[in-house]
Amino acid sequence: MPLLTGRLVVASHNSGKVREIGALLAPLGVEAVSAGALGLPEPEETETTFSGNARLKAEAAANASGLPALSDDSGLEVFALGGDPGVYSARWAGPDKDFRAAMERVWRELTEKGATDLSARFVCALALAVPGQATRVFEGEARGTIVWPPRGEKGFGYDPIFLANGQSRTFGEMTHEEKLPLTHRARAFEQLLAALA
Repeated sequence: MPLLTGRLVVASHNSGKVREIGALLAPLGVEAVSAGALGLPEPEETETTFSGNARLKAEAAANASGLPALSDDSGLEVFALGGDPGVYSARWAGPDKDFRAAMERVWRELTEKGATDLSARFVCALALAVPGQATRVFEGEARGTIVWPPRGEKGFGYDPIFLANGQSRTFGEMTHEEKLPLTHRARAFEQLLAALA
């Protein structure tokens, strides 16, 4: 696969995610532009896996823009909840993207189950769609535990209730620079960059 050059569409309308992906793409010297900035519609996520949804979004953005597109589908899997919220992580936050309510739901469901296993993982599937080439998908994970109450105002999504293994602060308590190397997204990017090298 040729090295990426020029512009690349980040197939997301989530500004936090676009910023993280842009920072991870910096070593490639490509200019990351968000699907939102190009006015591309968000396709409905109809797949049941992270990799399926990532592929769907990347291919939609590549087809609409004619540019290489990178999409990420990611979420939180809580083992005691059978992997929920999983691919529905964003939907648990509702149309208003209220992740406080989503975090409360995670904790409520764990409490109702009387769960003692609070282990969880963030999963990221990255799909790279280049017009005229087969789409490639790379997966990464960050393992940790759920903590309550939420800690920290940084990050986004479920970060304030996720304590990565070996850390004393949640993702919500870390700066962007501190958190990034520990994330599921960074792990998936390591695979992507290795494939492109």
